[in-house]
Amino acid sequence: MADDKTMQDSGHHQLSEEEQQELLKKYDPESNTRDVRGVMKKIVFFGLLAFSIFQLYTAIFGQYTAYIQRSVHLGFALSLIFLLFPFRRKSAKKDRVPFYDAILALLSVGVGLYWPLQYDQLVLRVGRVTDLDMAVAILAVILTLEASRRAVGLPITIIASAFLFYAFTGPYWPGFLAHRGQDLTALSQLMFYTTDGVLGTPIGVSATFIFVFLLFGAFLVKTGVGQYFNDLAVALAGKLTGGPAKVAIFSSALQGTISGSSVANVVTSGSYTIPMMKKLGYRKEFAGAVEASASTGGQLMPPIMGAAAFLMVEFIGGITYWEIAKAAAIPALLYFSGIWIMTHFEAKRVGLSGLSDDQLPNRKEVLKKIYLLTPILGIIIFLLVGIPTMQAALWGIVLTIIVSAFDKETRLNFKDMINALVDGARTALAVAAATACAGIIVGVVVKTGLGLSLANGLISASGGHLFLTLFFTMLAAIVLGMGSPTTANYVITSTIAAPAVIALLMIDEPTGAAVPVVVALSAHLFVFYFGIIADITPPVALAAFAASGISGGDPIRTGVNAAKLAIAAFIIPYMFVYNPAMLMIDASVIEIIWVTATAFAGMLAVGAGFVGFWYRKLNWLERLLALLAGGMLIFPEGMTDVFGLVLFSILLAVQVMTRNKGKKEAVVA
Repeated sequence: MADDKTMQDSGHHQLSEEEQQELLKKYDPESNTRDVRGVMKKIVFFGLLAFSIFQLYTAIFGQYTAYIQRSVHLGFALSLIFLLFPFRRKSAKKDRVPFYDAILALLSVGVGLYWPLQYDQLVLRVGRVTDLDMAVAILAVILTLEASRRAVGLPITIIASAFLFYAFTGPYWPGFLAHRGQDLTALSQLMFYTTDGVLGTPIGVSATFIFVFLLFGAFLVKTGVGQYFNDLAVALAGKLTGGPAKVAIFSSALQGTISGSSVANVVTSGSYTIPMMKKLGYRKEFAGAVEASASTGGQLMPPIMGAAAFLMVEFIGGITYWEIAKAAAIPALLYFSGIWIMTHFEAKRVGLSGLSDDQLPNRKEVLKKIYLLTPILGIIIFLLVGIPTMQAALWGIVLTIIVSAFDKETRLNFKDMINALVDGARTALAVAAATACAGIIVGVVVKTGLGLSLANGLISASGGHLFLTLFFTMLAAIVLGMGSPTTANYVITSTIAAPAVIALLMIDEPTGAAVPVVVALSAHLFVFYFGIIADITPPVALAAFAASGISGGDPIRTGVNAAKLAIAAFIIPYMFVYNPAMLMIDASVIEIIWVTATAFAGMLAVGAGFVGFWYRKLNWLERLLALLAGGMLIFPEGMTDVFGLVLFSILLAVQVMTRNKGKKEAVVA
């Protein structure tokens, strides 16, 4: 990759595909793969292809029993990970698979085939495990932990191992953490011969919904829709104040519909938008921060959110994916509006205009290809009319193939389709490993009662106050998310912390009352949000670090700027917990409009207060009052909204009347 100085001086230079891959390998464990050659390359290629064909077959013609479906999925993923992901990251460029990884891959195939080959016997002796059964279970756990370390990162492996240690040492823990403990036989039974361990709900979702949606994304990428997102964003937003920053926001929101990785979003769209922002005059750290915060928010953007959203369907129960996507719509729009507002005020503050006409693509030509977004619109319609989630993804793939045929530049031939199947399977490897590893955590939590114990401990530590419980939960989600994928983070926090939030929200309900969907969804979306935001929260902010690799800026400063730009993400989850009308569940249209309008006005005031500019430069008192007005508008209570609107109106009127007075104070870039 070009060094920092080269990147700094490159102006409008866009990263080459090789530079993008190198940057991904540096900051994204999921991309740190070998470049295998010769026979092994063919083995990996056909292995990935077979993985996708198996998943498509079961999606179309019906799944096998849970144990067979999930174990085959696990076997494919583990074996391919050991062939593709090196033992050490520094050996990623080697093109050979060492003998020990070949052995681990073969053992993984054996683990994956154990349930299909021994199904009848295993069902007959349910509750009893033989020595061979126990050996296979132990091997499955070890292989899962090692595969997760390679493909996902060390943090999740350490956390899962700590939970296993806790399961063994239960009687020796103090206070509410103590439990009777599990022996090796019981733990082996739990981990591989029930649906509460490695083969639990998380990998079950990976083996169904997630995989097919990843295939949908891979097919969309093959049509060139990723580049079209950039072109469309430039055509629509490039000429606005601070145009390139708004292009980054718009483009990243669209990219998020086909990618579940913040780092991948940054590298894909950031290689184009960050040099463009720098050329216009944005500071390196700010340019990187805009892209990092926008790309991270891509996982929050319906209709296709991060992989954890599919887990949410199973964890909450009695809810469809469409209801989750609908509930996340207003929070996601507010998130991106917040970043848009901050970048707009920053551009006004430093006097940055938009792109010139000669830097813009032909808008008519760009809009002629708007049909490329039809598959994404199709997914929304399919979900809206009640088509099952997995079937909606399958029809989305079919629609992508049909739409691509309209233009020879986007048309998918047979080779493109095969490569899309291979790419989709490759993307699914890390997700499968993460969900299998998360299953270990869930199994221990369920078996030991740790979830209830920690939830009670969290409520006790917060004194039963909802705000403090939410605050502690936020900290836990962010810390766990520093280096862990969103999927694993969500599994842990939804198992441990979400029950505490639900318990406090249900405190006025009769004992034993069913948890309303809106309560469960508020709690789960809360931990989901902060697990994602960990990608831009220093000191470990992988998305921001990847952006700094493109901009040449300081990684920590880029992370601080990204967290500042994404301030909405730190506020919005509290808003929808206190006022669920924002989730559009059990709320009237008037309530939804009111809470959205006041929240947007609040984000506008908060943005002005943080940046120090509105229609003109703000003095310290005006900044303080803007932040106060924004806080009152954001806090979901009737009286605070009224006071906030009054203060907001006064500030706005003062700004409009004195806007010419402050022009000379603006800093010229």
